[in-house]
Amino acid sequence: MNENKNIFLCAISNIESGTCNEDCKFCTQSVKYKADIQRYKTKEIEQIVKEAKIARENGANGFCLVTAGKGLTDKRLAFVCEAARAVKKENLGLILIACNGTASVPQIQTLKEAGIDAYNHNLETAQDYYSQIVTTHTWEERYQTCKNVKEVGLRLICGGIFGLGETQEQRVSMLESIASLDPMNVPLNFFHPNEALPLVKNSISREEAFELITLARKMVPNAMKIMVAGGRELMFGEEQYKIFEKGANAFVIGDYLTTAGKSPAEDIKELERLGFKVQRERN
Repeated sequence: MNENKNIFLCAISNIESGTCNEDCKFCTQSVKYKADIQRYKTKEIEQIVKEAKIARENGANGFCLVTAGKGLTDKRLAFVCEAARAVKKENLGLILIACNGTASVPQIQTLKEAGIDAYNHNLETAQDYYSQIVTTHTWEERYQTCKNVKEVGLRLICGGIFGLGETQEQRVSMLESIASLDPMNVPLNFFHPNEALPLVKNSISREEAFELITLARKMVPNAMKIMVAGGRELMFGEEQYKIFEKGANAFVIGDYLTTAGKSPAEDIKELERLGFKVQRERN
């Protein structure tokens, strides 16, 4: 249980949308499934900076620059660095996070030099289930990227998705793999179905989802933040703030990558009503 009442908020900026050629069955960003989402190569730098300022005004502690695609091409790397420098120049006090797929040690080092503080790369699911939901790259590539982040010395953010058809044993296996990487933050996503995707439903119940948050806190005890990310509103509905009773102490505020979230003002109002404090300082 989160007893200190401090809640960390993170905002996402989808700086490249819907251009991915991978076949992840859970992701609307893939061009293969032709989901009805907004697609664009790059977002204007001025818009990214504007979103960072809004995120800070809304109480966000972290701001994540997310791109579509398997990993960092030279062009994508240059764009993320440009965006990072522009946001850093504003001195907003945000933890700047990159989430750009698989990446090598030199690429992550370049991001660090551009002002990136942390790198988010999720394992998504268990090693022995991954090939059932993705065939265009391997789980091992994801795990290696996480090790590369640690080698460079950036903060590692590593989590996954529940509700892809995996077994409970595979959920435990994924959390064991995450724990082996000793990440600073663990984002927990709950699959958000879309009619265009091969996966048609999330079979996890609300009670099971709460139990998975508690399990994550228990299995990755060194993580500063257990963050509930994608699928929060859909999975937990009117009970979504009970996630803090179960071990979470962070969540994504505002919109997600391709789905809308709650109004940040509504979230903050409810947090304050419940006696929580939004942690604005970098840590």
